Amino acid sequence: MGVLKIDTRHPLACVLVMIAMLTLVACRKDVEVFLPETVQVGPQEVIVQPDDEREEGSEAGFKSIQGFYLLNEGNMGSNKATLDYYDYATGTYTRNIYGNANPNVPKEMGDVGNALAIYGERLYAVINCSNKIEVMDRRTARRIGQVEIPNCRYIRFHEGYMYVTSYAGPVAVGTEHKQLGYVAKVDTATLQVVATCLTGYQPDELEIANGKIYVANSGGYLTPNYENTVSVIDLQTFTEEKRITVAKNLHHLRADRHGQLWVNSRGDYYTEPSKLYCIDLRTEQVADSIDVAVSNFHLDGDSLYIYGASWSYLTMEDEVTYGIVDVKKRQLVTTNFITDGTEQSIQKPYGVTVNPLTKDIYVTDAKNYVNPGTLYCFDKEGRKKWSVRTGDIPAHIVFLGEKYE
Repeated sequence: MGVLKIDTRHPLACVLVMIAMLTLVACRKDVEVFLPETVQVGPQEVIVQPDDEREEGSEAGFKSIQGFYLLNEGNMGSNKATLDYYDYATGTYTRNIYGNANPNVPKEMGDVGNALAIYGERLYAVINCSNKIEVMDRRTARRIGQVEIPNCRYIRFHEGYMYVTSYAGPVAVGTEHKQLGYVAKVDTATLQVVATCLTGYQPDELEIANGKIYVANSGGYLTPNYENTVSVIDLQTFTEEKRITVAKNLHHLRADRHGQLWVNSRGDYYTEPSKLYCIDLRTEQVADSIDVAVSNFHLDGDSLYIYGASWSYLTMEDEVTYGIVDVKKRQLVTTNFITDGTEQSIQKPYGVTVNPLTKDIYVTDAKNYVNPGTLYCFDKEGRKKWSVRTGDIPAHIVFLGEKYE
């Protein structure tokens, strides 16, 4: 989607705008067109954490945070992935910043934004169905380059390399398209793929811990015969050592500071429900499980913030839950981290993130997956502070700030 630039002081400006908008609507009657837009949602000071107050074992390691980016996935096939930005100092939220930052890039970000990360001075966005990773300047969102990887899913970084999961084949459901996925190793200096390692079918999120890469194999295209393993890849040799059997249709992974790996199973949507599992990284075996539906999660210290929007073909509806798991105790300590009742206004939770300094909780709402979504901000006590309209299917947040050396 291009950016319309017209001098509104010109007498024909209004006419030109109307013609352009009517042309856009005529071409795609089913798509709402957005131009970059900034709205005020309430200022919040930029917090700088003194060195002597640094949280021990903090996953993020932030000294200060200036703002955050939000990647909107967009509807598959509509080329509507967009990037938003929230500035803590001014309290302004700007929608669809990529077009303004990159006016000469055709089709803007692309089709389905699946993951977002900052590494060094660069911002990386995984654009799944466009088979690429957009590489941008972390402060301006100007494009630096791109990495082409088919059906790419998630990313992690380690010592100058980016590791990317790939479904390898096209977006296609059915055993006739059965093809092992892989992890690609990318040199972040050259943006070149230097090696690949095969995994299970349809690998999703990956995590790096103890010199190894752990990959959640979903087998999502092989329904109802989903995968049920986590691939273990040695970082040095970049070869798959083994697979850990866990449960069907795995999705997200996160390692805590106690030598444990948390992974969620989406189940089979019929008789096997979604569930949360804990793998002991010393034995590389499943050590525990918690009977709670988990669609996505975010780890902050020892608190694993979870939400579950567990679809069932038996009931034909989602069962939505929110909660916090104490990863040290391996216990669900609350069944709802939203305490003021405003979770009733969230239609389809799609992402959860916690600011590591303020402990504000962010929940994205995809609504009907077609129209613009909403980002909700709650304070650390679970009370709503503000909400703002986003792009279509808001999903992935990454904080912009300064980290400890």
